Amino acid sequence: MFARKFVDQVDTHADQLCELCMGKIKGSDRCRELLRKVPAVELQQSVRAIYRDLMNCLLNRNTSVSEEPFLRLGMRRAQEGVPLCESFWAVSASRQYFWEYLESETLLEAPADFWGGMEMLRSVDQFFDRALYFIILGYQTAGKGYATAASPKQ
Repeated sequence: MFARKFVDQVDTHADQLCELCMGKIKGSDRCRELLRKVPAVELQQSVRAIYRDLMNCLLNRNTSVSEEPFLRLGMRRAQEGVPLCESFWAVSASRQYFWEYLESETLLEAPADFWGGMEMLRSVDQFFDRALYFIILGYQTAGKGYATAASPKQ
């Protein structure tokens, strides 16, 4: 119940949520290379995709993260020369801002909402932990040349 209301609210304010999160990333000294090497539009699309995937996980009560988009994201950032620590920081900033947004939205109307909210919080953390894992795996894959090894042989 609680998660559905929250997801609906996030969908309604998705652009604002992404803009404010991007402000956090842009204001961080720990994302200089990321901001220099990745066009702002692409970075914003990445943030929006992370939140969209998170909302899908919450709606479907699915704790598994779709691996492929995050692997590709990690590989792309590695190929762009973005330091892993900066990609990690940007995703962590996205999580932190999402938590701040969650705290600012008091949607609890009944005691039962509390337990739904607790389950949702756990799911949010699991989502970001798994997303970061696959991004890091994407960096490792790009660094070891596995991306080209997976292409069809000529």
